[in-house]
Amino acid sequence: MSKKLLKLTIPKGSLQEDVGDFFKRAGLKLSFSSSRDYRPTLSDPEIYVKLLRPQEIPNYLMGEDEFDLGISGIDWVKETNADVEVVLDLEIGGVRIVYCVPDTWDEINSLDDTLIKFSKENKVLRFSTEYLTLSLKYIKENETYKKLYGDKTPLVITPWKTWGDNDKIKIFLSFGATEAKPPEEVDVIIDNTQTGSTIRANNLKIVDVIDTSNAVLIANKNSLNDEWKREKIKDLKVLLMGVIEASKKLHIFMNVREENLKKILDQLPALKRPTISKLAGDDSNGWCAINTIIKKEDFLSLIPLLRKFAQGLVVHEPRQILPLEKIK
Repeated sequence: MSKKLLKLTIPKGSLQEDVGDFFKRAGLKLSFSSSRDYRPTLSDPEIYVKLLRPQEIPNYLMGEDEFDLGISGIDWVKETNADVEVVLDLEIGGVRIVYCVPDTWDEINSLDDTLIKFSKENKVLRFSTEYLTLSLKYIKENETYKKLYGDKTPLVITPWKTWGDNDKIKIFLSFGATEAKPPEEVDVIIDNTQTGSTIRANNLKIVDVIDTSNAVLIANKNSLNDEWKREKIKDLKVLLMGVIEASKKLHIFMNVREENLKKILDQLPALKRPTISKLAGDDSNGWCAINTIIKKEDFLSLIPLLRKFAQGLVVHEPRQILPLEKIK
């Protein structure tokens, strides 16, 4: 009987290190034979892994003989219109999709301003982007564009195909380094960014945030119809959810006199209910131990309370908190 495998594709490039660290915290170690290895091994032998560009991944999760699972940005899921199931937002690899113009264009602060400027000057407005679908939607839904050009579609130019009927607006497909294209090849860009530093370094400014994106775990819908694969996907999902949950929580231990126990419990937030036990030993009369999980955001506000009534406070950052009850 052949060994069952879940086929997973993860992103090559800027997201690769983030995903590797995320998996490590989930107890899943990726091992590479070299820096050029596109097929790392995973500590779970039932999962086969291959690296692909994030732009390609959504399209390789459709069909019975394709990958079962993938990690890509939700921006690329939208861009490719891929018919996949979003299993989990990993809350890593966050980027903004932005519209940028040269920083010397002091009077231009929106797409509307740009369209009006180029229309008045009777000049062709040239875009560079990796996001053809998103860019067409962004431009065609703009009210100023509709007033100037009606229902016409901007001219989209790729190495293998050109389409559209508005040659006053041209969108050139970029294969990377989009921010370096202006001002010679194009006038403006639509690109993704985390901090905006590369955009500023290339003498551009962000005038609009079109969308935001995180890395997501996505599934082939055909794979979800297979019982073994579906259960295996749930196993992986709960491990990854455990990392997300743990990143937002703290595990705290403290000793408290019984007379102060109610004062703390009345104000102590907890994931569920704290565990309370009496301390062992003859000299521990009147003392209890509290063991609980709290939200990180609550910790600083608790310090005045704990300083008054608790003793021996210990704080841990958990590696994982597995929400088993959420996986059905």
